[in-house]
Amino acid sequence: MATLPADTAVDTIAEALAEAGYVIVERLAPDITELAFEQLKADIDGAVVGHTPFLGERTKRVSSLLRRSTAVRDLAVHPTVLALADRVLQPNCARYQLNYTGIMHLLPGAPAQELHRDGDIYPFRHPSPPTQMPTMWALSDFTAANGATQLVPGSHRWDEARAPFADEIIAAEMPAGSVLIYVSGTIHGGGVNLSDLDRTGLALHYSLGWLRQEENQYLTNPPEVAREFPERLQRLIGYDFGAPYLGFVNGDSPQRLLIEPHDGPANRSNPEVDALASAIERYQWGNVAPVATPERDGEVISLNRGAIAESVITGPNSTS
Repeated sequence: MATLPADTAVDTIAEALAEAGYVIVERLAPDITELAFEQLKADIDGAVVGHTPFLGERTKRVSSLLRRSTAVRDLAVHPTVLALADRVLQPNCARYQLNYTGIMHLLPGAPAQELHRDGDIYPFRHPSPPTQMPTMWALSDFTAANGATQLVPGSHRWDEARAPFADEIIAAEMPAGSVLIYVSGTIHGGGVNLSDLDRTGLALHYSLGWLRQEENQYLTNPPEVAREFPERLQRLIGYDFGAPYLGFVNGDSPQRLLIEPHDGPANRSNPEVDALASAIERYQWGNVAPVATPERDGEVISLNRGAIAESVITGPNSTS
């Protein structure tokens, strides 16, 4: 079991995550998870069970958590989790985003969920760089008896066709207040609840900023709701540039438009866009100079790789 105490250095946690494809940090935020459970109890009580075997016919699910709980907002921007997301996701994006929020509440008798990879919602063949870094906060104790998440350590490195043997599957046991963190290629699924106790987990998934979010955060948290969130959370759910030309509104940063809505001329945001252009250049554009093709003679015209960052905030016709 890749289980570490809450005071473990982030680099050590990141090493365990990279090696096993998952890590459990015990009792990382017990006070916050306890408050989240209190704030979400009425929603959990009123939720219905899943209507498909995958969703769980003895499993209650609740989504749209940020607008339901201030404690969930705190968990979403927990510094340890975001420090790990920096290491897992940012090698392949300029910005990452919150992809999904949800409660998985297993009632006694809940069957085990089909094992799967969260990365399968995107069209990438495994093994691949991580597209997501899901987390599961334990709002109650997770035990092998009550349906703790099942995991297959090391499966994030496996070939697409490789399936686990039964003795390669473990239960992510952890006390309430702990968090399970894994990557998109790790095979996992909810366990079977053989006990007479409920098992409650709170999932917060993070993904590369250039992917479509699993949970539509803009409709779930429209501007009138998102304006009540801290700026870090606003940006994390997508009110931000995803890259120099991804996500702009009227040529401007969507985060600033939460503060000062306008339909007039775009405000230029060169520092933000320049920083994102530099972030993207490190992995996408590179520094390879264009060359002439063998079929053509003549002068090769140099490409201005930074111009696209400028063009997006000077108007839609500037790229013509």
